[in-house]
Amino acid sequence: MWGQRLGLERIRGLLERLASPELAVPTVLVAGTNGKGSTATFLSSILRASGARVGLYTSPHLESVQERIRVDGVAIEAEPLLAALSRVLEAAPEDGERPTYFEALTAAAFLHFASARVDVTVAEVGLGGRLDATNSSQPALSVITAIGYDHEEHLGSRLAQIAREKAGILRPGRQALACAANDEVREALLRAAGEAGSDLRFVEDEVTVAVLGPSASGERWDFHLRTPEAEYEVHSRLRGRHQAINLALAVRAAEQLRTLRLARIDRVSVEAGVDRACWPGRLETVDLPGGGRVLLDGAHNEGGVVALADYLRSVVAPAGRDLLFGALQGKRAESTLRLLVPMFERVTLTEPPSPKALPAEELEGSAPGAAVRPRVADALGAALEGGGQRELVVCGSLYLVGAVRMLLRQRFGVPVAAAALATG
Repeated sequence: MWGQRLGLERIRGLLERLASPELAVPTVLVAGTNGKGSTATFLSSILRASGARVGLYTSPHLESVQERIRVDGVAIEAEPLLAALSRVLEAAPEDGERPTYFEALTAAAFLHFASARVDVTVAEVGLGGRLDATNSSQPALSVITAIGYDHEEHLGSRLAQIAREKAGILRPGRQALACAANDEVREALLRAAGEAGSDLRFVEDEVTVAVLGPSASGERWDFHLRTPEAEYEVHSRLRGRHQAINLALAVRAAEQLRTLRLARIDRVSVEAGVDRACWPGRLETVDLPGGGRVLLDGAHNEGGVVALADYLRSVVAPAGRDLLFGALQGKRAESTLRLLVPMFERVTLTEPPSPKALPAEELEGSAPGAAVRPRVADALGAALEGGGQRELVVCGSLYLVGAVRMLLRQRFGVPVAAAALATG
């Protein structure tokens, strides 16, 4: 039940033996390179504010695998998860290929949402779209967020190739909403939609967003949205101007679900849902005892780093900024790190707690003079040396962010809620 093998044959056969739980609940499938988790979280929260019972499936997790499967913002408990996984493994053929880790979790999520009788499932695609296990569902609505370079070994080296892989979640006669920041992506998505017979619309054509910037406290960012149906003033705990496109996708998707009679969406539910949405580990600030703070962010590719850099420029800088960076293999880590280094006074390199972690020593050439501490606990201690009012930015991998969150809570006593308990 381990490894990574793209393809739908195993998961479809498995779900069929489980009585097709993926068909029991209307599903919104969210693909993309950057922003799909934020978009799924916004949409889930808006739907919940409208009175719907919502299943949310995301990946990867920060601290506990239970975070990936939530009903109305509450992570699945250990016992139901184990029960669902047991059913999945019992249904797997003994004489065939066993499901991968992600396939088993995806099937378990569909089982849990069906048994919980949710009104709608919002599922984040794991990798790509066309061959991802989540694409075994039949989405009532498909959403594609910003597309950039990531997982080129699986998805291709050109944006048009990557876009077509993401567009594999489109369905004949079904609605779809996408973000197309450039002509290459737009043309590829339009061509794929035409071949699939999907009713594809681009959010840039339908929604305008004004970024009003940080609130007075800095805890939220304010946005004004205008759609073909309404105007909204929203206050988001998910900070940064890059959230504008994710908000636009989520709000417009919610409106489309209303037209499909899958939700009762109005201005109040949109604004309340955005206000309540929480997505730990994405521009999450943790204040340290005695001064200083840690900024946790999942930025791991060029698009994420550009968004992080824009955010850092938009807020008042503390006494100084330092970087703690660790990445997985195959993530263009060197080029990503080179974009970051000029923004920081001190850099510490480490290795996320993952078998796919990139050795920290391999990043030294992209960050001359950086301290190298392979163990995350050692790296965090070294990066925080000196204390004061400095800010430590932690990024490069969500697995690193999750490990640092736990260390901050366990070793420094700061009030970082367990990610599995955060509402979404």
